[in-house]
Amino acid sequence: MAGRGAGPALDSATLLPWWGGVDLFFVISGFVIVHAGGRLAGRPGAHVRFLAHRVARVVPLYWLVSLLYLALALTRPDLLGEAAALARDPSALVASFLFWPAARPDGTIQPLYGLGWTLNYEALFYVLFAAGLGLGRRGAVAWLCGTLTVLVAVGALVPGLPVPLRFWSDPIVLEFAAGAGLALAYRAGFRPALPVRIALAILGVLGLVLAARVLAGLGEADGGLRPLLVGGPAVLLVAAALGPARDVAQVARLPSPMRGLVGLGDASYALYLVHPFALRLVREGLLQFGLAPALHPWASMTLMLAVSVAASLAIHRRVERPLTRALRKRLDPGAP
Repeated sequence: MAGRGAGPALDSATLLPWWGGVDLFFVISGFVIVHAGGRLAGRPGAHVRFLAHRVARVVPLYWLVSLLYLALALTRPDLLGEAAALARDPSALVASFLFWPAARPDGTIQPLYGLGWTLNYEALFYVLFAAGLGLGRRGAVAWLCGTLTVLVAVGALVPGLPVPLRFWSDPIVLEFAAGAGLALAYRAGFRPALPVRIALAILGVLGLVLAARVLAGLGEADGGLRPLLVGGPAVLLVAAALGPARDVAQVARLPSPMRGLVGLGDASYALYLVHPFALRLVREGLLQFGLAPALHPWASMTLMLAVSVAASLAIHRRVERPLTRALRKRLDPGAP
C-alpha cells in the first residue's frame, strides 16, 4: 500500500518540486509548536491544555470543509472520482474525521478530503509533543525527536506493519523534528545576520532546484529521499526567516504590504483547506461562460489565485477565527 511520504513524479521541465510546500509546512509546524506551545512545558495539566488549543485550532474548519466535501461526494460523485466511494463507507468516514490513517481501495492512505493526509501527520506530532510536555521544553523535543526516529527505524526494518504505523513511520515525519530543533536553537539565541539569512535562502532555493533535477531522473521521491532532498532545503528556508523577534506592536508598525503578508500567513490554514474549492469554482465558471479560450493561461491562473486568497482571508476572519476562539474558550476556559 502506498503512503503519502513520496511526492508525485516529476518531469525534466519542472523547475521546482512545488509539492515541497508540504515539507516546508511540516518544518514550520515543528518550529511554531515548540516555540509557541512549549511555554506550557512543565506546567500542571500542560498536555491537556496544549491538545485543547490544537483541537480548537485545527478541527472546526477541517470538519466543516470535510462535511462540504462529503455533501459533494453524496450529491455529485461524478465530480470526485474514487474519493466519492469513501462517502458511503462508515469506517472510512470515522477515520477521516478522527485523523486516523486509513487506506483507500487503491492503496493510498488518505482521508475523505485528500488534503487531510497532512493533518494525520500533524495529529501524531501534537500527541507526541503533548506527551512530553511534563519533561520541559527541551525534554519534550528530545522525546519527540527520539520517538519519531524510532518510528522511522521501525518502518524501515519491520515489514507488514498496520496501516497507521506504516503511514506514521514515513521518514517525512523527521521534518517535524528538524523544525523542533530550529525552535530550540532560536530560543537559545540563534539569530543569523541578514547576509547569512540571504545565503541560507539562496541555498534553500538552489537545493529545491537540484532536488527537482534529481527527482526528475528518478521518476519520484520515495519516502527516504523526500526529507533529504526536499526537507533539507525547507529547513534552510525556515532558518533564513529567523530574524529578530517582533511583538504585536512592532508588527502593527510594519508597512502595509508586510502586514498583508502577516495576515495571509494567519490565513494560511484556511488557504490550504479552501483553495481546491476556489480553484474548481473559478475553473468551472470560466468554462461555463466560455471565457477560458479568451484568457491567457497565466491570466486564468492569476484569477484562480486571487479568488483563492480572497476566499481564504474571508473564511479565516468570518468562520475560522470565531470558531477557534469559541471552541478554545469552551475547552480551556482559563485561556486568555
